[in-house]
Amino acid sequence: TELQSFLKGKGVSTALIQTDDTFPTGTVNVRLEKGGSPSYEIVSPVAWDYIRPDDRVKEMVKSADALVFGSLACRTERNKRTLFEYLEVAPIRVLDVNLRAPFYAQPLIEALLAKADLVKMNDEELALIASWQGIGGDERHQLDYIKNKFGIDLLILTKGKDGAACLDESGYQEHPGFPVKVQDTIGSGDSFLAAFLSKYLKGENTLECLAFAGAVGALVATKAGGTPEVTAQEIQALMGTKA
Repeated sequence: TELQSFLKGKGVSTALIQTDDTFPTGTVNVRLEKGGSPSYEIVSPVAWDYIRPDDRVKEMVKSADALVFGSLACRTERNKRTLFEYLEVAPIRVLDVNLRAPFYAQPLIEALLAKADLVKMNDEELALIASWQGIGGDERHQLDYIKNKFGIDLLILTKGKDGAACLDESGYQEHPGFPVKVQDTIGSGDSFLAAFLSKYLKGENTLECLAFAGAVGALVATKAGGTPEVTAQEIQALMGTKA
């Protein structure tokens, strides 16, 4: 109920949130390493491991702009079956790769890549997926191979302090990112993707999407916690520091 109250306070509908009488709400134990990089202990089993198919959710997915899903959510067969049912009706399928040991395996990640229209991954995740394919070379070559093999429309690569890049049919784009003083990076990747999609789904070009997403992700990294407040004024001010 605490999380539902938080969401309602932000104007987010909680009508389709499932509750579970058996398993607890999911929690993650986070330890910050040097430089603010987090390491995670993701508790299991928890309520979100057992998401049941729901016709109301399926109808919502059909009418949505996109369905965003993460690989971590597929650590149970129940969730994988539910997700694949929803992916069949989703207009745009957005995969956020979350390689959190021990909750992933090559066959699962490749199955999810094959279902996705748009994929976000970080540089470490790209290196691992490329190694599975036996692909060397630079990041652009690796992205191009993965895009073509799995039929992905748009691949986004986040590179921490070095910014981000993306590859689609129009070509390869890079943004150098924004230098900030990092407090912790928890939530930066999620906020980056949310910010990118908020522009991309409105038809803005990919370089503008990368810049906006990079600014939001960088600002989140300057604050404590995974869901800090970031204002439009802060975003505009940070983006103004780069021509």
